[in-house]
Amino acid sequence: MAAGDALGRGFNLVYTRAFLATMKKKGESKLERFPGLFDGEAMRRARTLREFDEVVTAPLHGFRDTDDYWTRASAKPVLGRIAVPTLLLNARNDPFLPTAALPRPHEVSAHVLCDFPDEGGHAAFVTGPFPGNLGWMPRRVAAFFAEAMAARETGSCAYANGIIADRGAVPR
Repeated sequence: MAAGDALGRGFNLVYTRAFLATMKKKGESKLERFPGLFDGEAMRRARTLREFDEVVTAPLHGFRDTDDYWTRASAKPVLGRIAVPTLLLNARNDPFLPTAALPRPHEVSAHVLCDFPDEGGHAAFVTGPFPGNLGWMPRRVAAFFAEAMAARETGSCAYANGIIADRGAVPR
C-alpha cells in the first residue's frame, strides 16, 4: 500500500496523472464494450491510483477494495518463500516506494539478496552528471547472475544467496 499511497502525494502526482490518463482511457473502452461494468462517473472523478483502484481495478478482479487488492497483490508477503537466488534491487530514494516499505532481512528468504543503494531514484540507477550514465544497474545485475552461476557450479549456497558476495565488485 505504501507505493500506491506515495503516488498520491507531492511531485508523484505528476506520474499519477499520466498513469490515470492511460488507465481511464482503457476504462472508457471497457465501458463501451461492457456498459455498467463499473461506475464510469466515479472512475472519471478519480484523482489518485487509490481512488481508481477502488472503483475499477479491485472490484473487476474480485478484491474487496483497494486495500485488499494492494495487500494481496503485493509480492512482499511471499519473499520469505523464495527458493532460488534472487536479487531484490531498489533505491532508498525511490519516490514510488518509501524506504520504510522495503523488506527487512527477516522478511526475505536466505536466497534473496537485498541491495538497496541510497540513490538511484525510481528507474535505471542513473549516475553522474546530466544526462547521466545508465551502466550501474546492468553491471549489478550481470554481477549477481555471475555470482549465482559460480555458486551453482561450486555448490556454494552461501555464495549463491549473497552471504559472502563481494559488494565491491560492482562499480557505481
